[in-house]
Amino acid sequence: MKVSIYYRWLFFLFGMMLLGLGISMTIKGDRLGIGPWDVLHVGLYQNFGLTIGSWSIIAGFTLISATSLVRRKWPQFGTWLNMLLIGLFIDLFNFLIPDIHSLFGQILIFTAGIIVMGYGVGVYVAPKMGAGPRDDLMLILVQKTGFSVSTIRTSIEVAVALLGWMLGGPVGIGTIVIALLVGRVVQVSLVQSESLLRKLILKHQAELPPILKI
Repeated sequence: MKVSIYYRWLFFLFGMMLLGLGISMTIKGDRLGIGPWDVLHVGLYQNFGLTIGSWSIIAGFTLISATSLVRRKWPQFGTWLNMLLIGLFIDLFNFLIPDIHSLFGQILIFTAGIIVMGYGVGVYVAPKMGAGPRDDLMLILVQKTGFSVSTIRTSIEVAVALLGWMLGGPVGIGTIVIALLVGRVVQVSLVQSESLLRKLILKHQAELPPILKI
């Protein structure tokens, strides 16, 4: 087994935990609004029960199934794991983080949540263990339509946010802020995460006897 596998899985799993934490932090600041996909998940939760994380998993499974039919192949194992673990982490942190009632407190946790979300995406994407189901949908639509990534991403997020709003999900200025800023945080965190991952792998390889460097 290559020595890089350990670090790649470590980054992948830690990144998903960070992403789940960041999403939960923004949900706790929902007076400002939350991310487009989370508006949908919260709207489904408010109308049909289950949990927010459960609806994240159900939506992810639906998207994976649809994109698999289009591609005519199963996605990487990491994509399935992404679908499952992020939903579980959302529910875990929603349980652990207390509700915040003051506007100042919600602004603080919401702002911090955006940064944590952006770093979570950068950390889990860096090892290239499998794209998330929502990212895979975006890539397929880009390939099929020829439109830019930004156009397709924005169109998807507007559509799901509108559907979530119709279900009663919290839409606000924060929804727009997340759509505009998370990608910028990801640009920074992805470069940093890829650099750190390479350094750790090279350091580990340098410390191994030559016969084990496979």
